[in-house]
Amino acid sequence: MTGKKKTAPNLSVDIAGVHFKNPVVTASGTFGSGNEYSEFIELSKLGAVVTKGVSLEPWEGNPTPRIAETPSGMLNAIGLQNPGIDTFLSSDLPFLKKYDTKIIVNVCGHSVEEYVEVSERLSEADVDMLEINISCPNVKEGGIAFGTDPKKAAEVTKAVKKVSKKPVIMKLSPNVTDITEMAKACEDAGADALSLINTITGMKIDVETRRFSLSNKTGGLSGPAIHPVAVRMVYEVYNAVKLPIIGIGGIMDSNDAIEMMLAGASLVAVGTASFRRPDAAVLVINGIEDYLFSHNIDDVRKLTGAVRK
Repeated sequence: MTGKKKTAPNLSVDIAGVHFKNPVVTASGTFGSGNEYSEFIELSKLGAVVTKGVSLEPWEGNPTPRIAETPSGMLNAIGLQNPGIDTFLSSDLPFLKKYDTKIIVNVCGHSVEEYVEVSERLSEADVDMLEINISCPNVKEGGIAFGTDPKKAAEVTKAVKKVSKKPVIMKLSPNVTDITEMAKACEDAGADALSLINTITGMKIDVETRRFSLSNKTGGLSGPAIHPVAVRMVYEVYNAVKLPIIGIGGIMDSNDAIEMMLAGASLVAVGTASFRRPDAAVLVINGIEDYLFSHNIDDVRKLTGAVRK
């Protein structure tokens, strides 16, 4: 007598009223708007494509060199280079709409007014969610990042929520004393979800030339080096607020993704790994499904926050 064939586990996740076919998305700034990767992977297999940052006007970004490798990751100081909202709406969005995947647009701005205007325009577009990058420098306040001040983070959240017809994700910076304080500020201001973490500020110096490896001197550290920090912060925020979390930071394979979900993430974002393997996100999806099968778990949502204390 043969045993019954196992039923495929449920991989779908719903957050803020949006249905994702699986919990794996791309990390903003590592995937463009999917254009460069479409020849290597089937974008429709992804839970969502999270676009590069979109600003009101085109941003040139920082001068080169803007990338430096580190022993367990990379530093980048791209400076959120992007062609602006007009080009995104006329070119990138029509391209993404050809695929059966959710579209999350990362929004950046130098002022509250810029965040609001971009968010307002995207509210009329056929996208699924907005991810607000509050690591941008507030030029009106001397360059301080919105994401390091709870009051400023709340101000941006409230302003965007007031005009947005799409669910709003606030992307949190790890470069703070207490990330739960930032999470609570965004939750109280009306955010629908949180994504964390953004990159950690770092620096690299070439000992032979005695020059900075990045023209900007500092850059954002990503990759395996920051994964334990990201897991810790996701766990802390999961236990501090009630909002769904997108876990980001050094997810190189399915074990990293599952670890992030056990800490409290509902979705996970693959970033730096895609530079090494363009199909990294698809491999993570397959690995999560294999894990669920082998552990007799019928629903991926049962992983979220399931770490044994």
